[in-house]
Amino acid sequence: MEAGRNVDVAAALLESMDVPYIVASPLLLQSIPMWQSNGVLGLQSVVLYSLPELDGAIDTVVLGGLVGDKIALVPERVRKVCSRLRGWVNLRKTPPADRKISVMLYGFPPNVGAVGTAALLDVPNSLEQLLKRLHEEGYNVGDFATDPDASGQSLVAALAVCSENSVIAGGSDKMQSAIEQRMERARNGDETVPETLAKPGGGLAGATVLGKDMNFDELEKMLGKYMAKKVRKSWPEKERGPGMNMKAQLYLLLMHCFFTRDVYAVTVQPLLGVEGDPMRLLFERDLTPHPQYTAAYEWMRLPEEKGGFGTDAVIHLGMHGTVEWLPGQPLGNDRQSWSDELLGGTPNVYVYAANNPSESILAKRRGYGTLVSYNVPPYGRAGLYLELANLKDLVNEYRSGEDSRSDLRDAIWGSCERAGITADVPYNFSVENSEGELDLSAVKVEDFDAWVANLSNYLVTLEERLFSSGLHTLGGQPTDKELLSYLNAYFDDKLSVDELEEVIALSHETHKSTESSNSFLSWLQSFADNFMGDNSDDSRTQTSDDEPLKDEALKIVELLKRNTEEMDGVVTALNGGYVKPCPGGDLLRDGTSVLPTGRNIHALDPYRMPSEGAWTRGQRAAEEILRQHQDSNNGAFPETIAVTLWGLDTIKTRGEAIAIVLALVGARPVKEGTGRTVNFELVPLEELGRPRVDVLASLSGIFRDSFANVVDLLDDMFERCSIAEESPDMNYIKKHCLDLEAT
Repeated sequence: MEAGRNVDVAAALLESMDVPYIVASPLLLQSIPMWQSNGVLGLQSVVLYSLPELDGAIDTVVLGGLVGDKIALVPERVRKVCSRLRGWVNLRKTPPADRKISVMLYGFPPNVGAVGTAALLDVPNSLEQLLKRLHEEGYNVGDFATDPDASGQSLVAALAVCSENSVIAGGSDKMQSAIEQRMERARNGDETVPETLAKPGGGLAGATVLGKDMNFDELEKMLGKYMAKKVRKSWPEKERGPGMNMKAQLYLLLMHCFFTRDVYAVTVQPLLGVEGDPMRLLFERDLTPHPQYTAAYEWMRLPEEKGGFGTDAVIHLGMHGTVEWLPGQPLGNDRQSWSDELLGGTPNVYVYAANNPSESILAKRRGYGTLVSYNVPPYGRAGLYLELANLKDLVNEYRSGEDSRSDLRDAIWGSCERAGITADVPYNFSVENSEGELDLSAVKVEDFDAWVANLSNYLVTLEERLFSSGLHTLGGQPTDKELLSYLNAYFDDKLSVDELEEVIALSHETHKSTESSNSFLSWLQSFADNFMGDNSDDSRTQTSDDEPLKDEALKIVELLKRNTEEMDGVVTALNGGYVKPCPGGDLLRDGTSVLPTGRNIHALDPYRMPSEGAWTRGQRAAEEILRQHQDSNNGAFPETIAVTLWGLDTIKTRGEAIAIVLALVGARPVKEGTGRTVNFELVPLEELGRPRVDVLASLSGIFRDSFANVVDLLDDMFERCSIAEESPDMNYIKKHCLDLEAT
């Protein structure tokens, strides 16, 4: 590539090509036996996964590794990457109207109304909007997009019926009739049935159930004898749960909606285990997925001419499913990894919450997921309710009154006990009565007052705590009220509600462009003239302070309005295109770099280097370097130390070498409220207690291109060191600069 691994150049090149960026390589730093026993480890994982993912890489496949001092390929892994490439090519070449798309929903925990749920996502509404968007893109979804009675709620309600044990045990032939019976009951006013099924056609727009009865011999043909044998061994017939009769027939937990020329499928991901022990798979290392689970994925992929559904792609809708958590290699799938087996060569479009990059990489790496991020819902304040609201009133009354305060002691203490927060607000009084109970009347006034003050602070913290309010709809643009909620949480009290509402109003009047910054400044000037009075020095200073904040607020509003790109990301992935990468994270914690959503998120953010752990380790390493030099040189400090900043090492250690450089120079990272590093601050010499050591930093190409922001911060730090008003005897950087100027 023309600029090493420059992020902007890489993104522009890959976006112009608009094809999936797929990585397949043998391990150059690890032997095949080590990979097969432990997975991909250490620096090799950085080379094969972390670094390419910054550019949007997907579907990474380990082709082989070292055998002695030679590189050997594993033929089966070569076939695997070919099958995944074939899946993407076929998807891209197939016209949208002829593509078969499966949408995988979740239903965990079982039988508690959880069908069609996902973290922070309104699944029924997102499903409905997704099907309508696919219709606009030329996919055949039958009458769903044009039927005014069709809804995602109805699809989810029908799937919930198919997920009931009694319906599963009745066999595939009875699934459709079970739904029709519920529709009739809903029309007759049965309140135990979801009202949405009372709509004409149940709100299903003609969708019908396709179930499949499958015996173990059929399953073995799809899985192969080796994997099928493991399933038989792990799941004796008595432990298989609903969906298995005495002949060991398997009924799939699938609802497939058939229309004229083409088919789309909406289905619920089967459980990992059985009801009563649904998470059994996570705690038994040698256990396999349930037979129903394996059959669902295998039949979904099986070509139609062989009796399967023949899906061209699967969409896992929301965070998160379980296929990426199945037994197998922790990193670097092999033939015995169940996610590798069940997904086969099928493109997997995984719609995932943007604020959880750490778990999303499992979906990307183990589940071959092309991630498409969705935003978190607007933020709200927790507030106080029920007993806590009553407690707040009691505390306020106690702190504002004088005469009756002693009468409120028992009421406050009793309310705390009922709310269960006595352990959260420790107390240091232990006066007991004859029965061994706390005697509040004997507690000193000043001690109880101090405890009530702490209790009041605790209640304020509890009341103001932020949480995600409501659920997000995929591709949904936030309302003005929701925008205000985002901004209010982001800026806290730095901007007033009135100022934030003005920014939102301005966003409706102008589109983000080169000219928008000028119009915004004009608006700010008008705002100042109208509301800030006589333009005194103080008012001008205040306006100047607010300008960058309001500019940032406008930028955030524009980025949030691009939530619509979430649906664009799904469509791009289904077209076999390139989904642009972006760091995952939360707006409040990680800043605006996580927006817009609809991106293929990764877990590495160069703007958070060094991490807290790396900073601690780097300081210790720098201290040890200086100690060893002093021990060998009669206590003298070194004037110059060379440090090599390797890109791969920095990714692996989260910036430990950067921390060593800072500690030697006598600087520390300064992080903004979001946790991102914005400056390397010089530690005052009085606090440092030693000279600043000059560092000869040698940068690798990967470091230079991957961490350009860190290079800029280091350059700024060294420049400030060179002109600091400090004695050259205590600042070797300044000393060496003066020496260079003198020569």
